[in-house]
Amino acid sequence: MAAGKEIRGKIKSVENTKKITKAMEMVAASKMRKAQDRMRAARPYSEKVRNIAVHLGQANPEYIHPFMKINDAKAAGVIVVTTDKGLCGGMNTNVLRAVTGKLRELQSAGVAIEAVAIGNKGLGFLNRVGAKVVAHATGLGDTPHLDKLIGPVKVLLDAYAKGEVNAVYLSYTRFINTMRQESVVEQLLPLSSKDMHSSSGSTTGWDYIYEPDAQSVIDELLVRYVESLIYQAVAENMASEQSARMVAMKAATDNAGTVIGELKLVYNKTRQAAITKELSEIVAGAAAV
Repeated sequence: MAAGKEIRGKIKSVENTKKITKAMEMVAASKMRKAQDRMRAARPYSEKVRNIAVHLGQANPEYIHPFMKINDAKAAGVIVVTTDKGLCGGMNTNVLRAVTGKLRELQSAGVAIEAVAIGNKGLGFLNRVGAKVVAHATGLGDTPHLDKLIGPVKVLLDAYAKGEVNAVYLSYTRFINTMRQESVVEQLLPLSSKDMHSSSGSTTGWDYIYEPDAQSVIDELLVRYVESLIYQAVAENMASEQSARMVAMKAATDNAGTVIGELKLVYNKTRQAAITKELSEIVAGAAAV
């Protein structure tokens, strides 16, 4: 029964793969909860910073921060947020497809591209398409740290403040729920009046006590606001990564179970055919005697 032995080997191999995918599914489920809690915890911070920046802007309308000014430079910056590892379904493929569309749109308009990659998958993609990568951050682990993101991102923020790029775009995977994630490409800079609209709904004019002065506070606060937007994007991308990996590994585990069932059915049929053949040979031999 050479064929039966081969099928048993395949069954054992698929069973081992199923154990691995089941373990990865459970690990991803554990990390997913922590990533979702971290993502939700970061939202109030960026919202509060934005509201304070709005109040400062309303109290000092004579000063406009460089992040809110529009320039006519023939270059644009793109921040691509992806994962460091694979096995998370089509998540990276979807966001890189959206980035490809944006790059083609900018290049068709005669705009040069300067890119910052956050994650190994995005870095590899940008190198393959020949984009100019000015900075990158990889190996972030399961917990994003702002100090690892500030350096690479600051390259594009400083370039915009100097007027070297006319816009900065941020692409990442937005977390909707465990079963659904959305690939988005958003304009990070210049900050529009819509972005800086207070969510509190209050139109009352009020002011703060500044130290050392209003301009310095606004400058520092808007930089912190943009950094918080990038941190939030990375946190959402990590939550999406663990959710997508859990779903992908669950699908792989279910498919492995289906394959094992089919292989066992083939093995039983092969074994039954071999036994029937042996019985037929025994009966034929007895009848000949």
